[in-house]
Amino acid sequence: MSVKPVLDRFNVRVGGHGSHALLFAHGFGCDQAMWRFVAPAFEASHRVVLFDYAGHGGGDPAAHDPERHSTLHGYVQDVLAVMDALRLERVTLVGHSVSATVALLAASQQPERFDRLVLVGPSPCYVNEPPHYYGGFERADIDGMLELMQKNYTGWAGALAPVIVANSEQPQFARELETSFCAVDPDIAHQFASVTFLSDHRDVVQHVTTPALILQCTDDAIAPEAVGRYLAERLPQSTFYHMRATGHTPHLTHPHETIAAIRAYLKTPVGQPITLGDP
Repeated sequence: MSVKPVLDRFNVRVGGHGSHALLFAHGFGCDQAMWRFVAPAFEASHRVVLFDYAGHGGGDPAAHDPERHSTLHGYVQDVLAVMDALRLERVTLVGHSVSATVALLAASQQPERFDRLVLVGPSPCYVNEPPHYYGGFERADIDGMLELMQKNYTGWAGALAPVIVANSEQPQFARELETSFCAVDPDIAHQFASVTFLSDHRDVVQHVTTPALILQCTDDAIAPEAVGRYLAERLPQSTFYHMRATGHTPHLTHPHETIAAIRAYLKTPVGQPITLGDP
């Protein structure tokens, strides 16, 4: 696969300076524009790379392969393809939501290529398995959500976006997320949602040796604190930071705290707690 088609296929944008690359991966139903308040803050010190998954934002819908993307490993292949095309090594991968799991999977497959991970609202499994695991959702709730997507896609988008974003005092971001959902082909979105919410990758967590920052939001309806704590206890080299930010999209609703947390983590020796200064 030649370089230009890969960069075009995933709408790759590169900016910034420095030898250390920060690769930003967006969440389900989103696109690289969701990082617009955060990524520029690192351009003075890092090479900043953004991209869109197939069918999202400027990502080519034709690059979506129903078979390859039937598991999150297909999305891992996309991330690695972007890294290969740009010859990126020792990357810090910043993944939001499902892309946090993609980051864990990529680092477990090719640990030598990743310097650190930043996991924003991560969850390796969304389904509750009482009494030992609380993922935030009953299986019946997820099945109902997926059924609604097929029956009334726009209604589903309008109902879910405000729940994900929360922060009712900033309704523009819920509207933006709803619009982003509706811009994705419903078939692609439904498969990605199924893969996202029904996957269970807890078995991978203990094998990830790459240092990782877990950014846990307050009152996150998608990735509750119990999940963040679960990851913190099992990722061998993790740093847990409980944000004041609420909801599931702190890079939109609370970008200054998100920037400050990532910046502090990149400056802090592995294994030590981070202390936030000015963003």
